[in-house]
Amino acid sequence: MITRVATTANIPALVAHINNGYRGENSRSGWTTEADLLDGTRVDDAELAAIIDDPKADLHIFGETEDDILASVYLKKEPDHLYLGMLTVRPTLQGSGLGKIVLAYAESFAREEGFHQVKMTVIQARTELIAWYNRQGYLPTGIGFPWDDAIHIGVRKQDIYFIELGKILAP
Repeated sequence: MITRVATTANIPALVAHINNGYRGENSRSGWTTEADLLDGTRVDDAELAAIIDDPKADLHIFGETEDDILASVYLKKEPDHLYLGMLTVRPTLQGSGLGKIVLAYAESFAREEGFHQVKMTVIQARTELIAWYNRQGYLPTGIGFPWDDAIHIGVRKQDIYFIELGKILAP
């Protein structure tokens, strides 16, 4: 598997990959869809450009070739932890173990960068996803976040909020 850090040249393919992984009919072929919770796009060109331009953040791409995107993950260096977001596996490959590979990669990256904790936020209604992360050692931190309509992640179909999950990494 080839792993690389995204560049601006990857933005169009990543927008399609991430949106297909979370929203719309294509996302329903996997088990991590948000299509019943949110309408609209999950990410757009401007958001990915901002991530790529952020010196503290990277979007990592996983594929069989340099042009292929099977999975991706957003990693941002915060003062006391590594933030993990948008872990996206192609819907037809969900359940294959690729998500665990990406998560292990992110944890290894965190250790290499000197972090001892990884945190993420998850929509509370995504119980199956939270359960999956729990099985990987990520537990609720007790911190919740209200939905902020100013955050561009789609149009909600029901009341939702975010919870934070975290994992302390063994050295």
